[in-house]
Amino acid sequence: MNQSKFSLADVLAMLAALAFGFVCFMGANFLNINNDKVWGMPHTIGCIVMALIIALLLFGTAFGAKLLKRISSNFKTCFVLEVVLLGLFVLLAVFFVTKTSPFPHYFTVTAQKSEINSKLQTSITQAGNMFVKYEAYAGSRENLYENTLKRVAGSQKGDPKAYTDFGFVVNSGIPDALQIKTKMFTVHADLFPTNYSDTIDGSGIKEVASKWLQDAKNTTSSWKPIGIVGVVNDVEKNSNYWLNTLVTLSQVREQGEQADDFGYSLSFDDVKTHFITLGSPTGLANGLAVLAYVLMLLSYIFAIRSTKSAYGFRALLRALCSKKQNNKGDFDIDF
Repeated sequence: MNQSKFSLADVLAMLAALAFGFVCFMGANFLNINNDKVWGMPHTIGCIVMALIIALLLFGTAFGAKLLKRISSNFKTCFVLEVVLLGLFVLLAVFFVTKTSPFPHYFTVTAQKSEINSKLQTSITQAGNMFVKYEAYAGSRENLYENTLKRVAGSQKGDPKAYTDFGFVVNSGIPDALQIKTKMFTVHADLFPTNYSDTIDGSGIKEVASKWLQDAKNTTSSWKPIGIVGVVNDVEKNSNYWLNTLVTLSQVREQGEQADDFGYSLSFDDVKTHFITLGSPTGLANGLAVLAYVLMLLSYIFAIRSTKSAYGFRALLRALCSKKQNNKGDFDIDF
């Protein structure tokens, strides 16, 4: 009976190679977290190319050995090439489970996910608290300015210069209370412009930051290996950008106002060290690698060698049994 050109074993071998390659991609993504380029290509594309090459090397050597095993001519040459491919597969298999390989590195980093998650959650929380602190700062500043305006308005006759220094208009016919209300509207608009908060379009810095921080928290807490790299790379950069924006907003001064700029301290734990430090392969990594290798070799194992071939495991057994029979003549085994 003829074997199908692409058997179930071939499908399993291909799926195992792709799964192995996917884990290598995630491991390479971790290992190159500090690099904008991998192999001269953009970070993500470079990691994908690396993983595909690993998967193709493993599947190609195993599947090539299977094709050579099924050959029906040039047995000696094909058998030598078959052994070469199998030897190459073994060498690659051993190399891709060493500590420098992206496959075990994925599991090395994942084993530290609790510590990584704790540090990232701290960074995310402090970034979110920044906006709470800014609103408290702005509210305190508004209250102080309003009290100062009321005091200045109340002492107009005693200190007319201060009255005009704060922008009050003398003999304008506009009540001081209304002038104070207008000034308070202005200071509030300066401290909370539309680019700070826009609940309608969600395009204000506060809404954009809140959405990013919530997504980052979800990615971190549920340990999404692909997204976690983006969180690690961007949480410090984004937090500093938001802080600088808030400081810039706070630098506006109303007429006669004296105030300090918004101040907020950001500190970040060194999370990237967990991603770039190599460690010994874990038992889980080795076990899954062996399982993947066995699945990749299934198509070779179940491939049927031509009965005409004088090479291979069965041919070797036939030769050994034939030699034993000739020496002892006490049994007959047919393979």
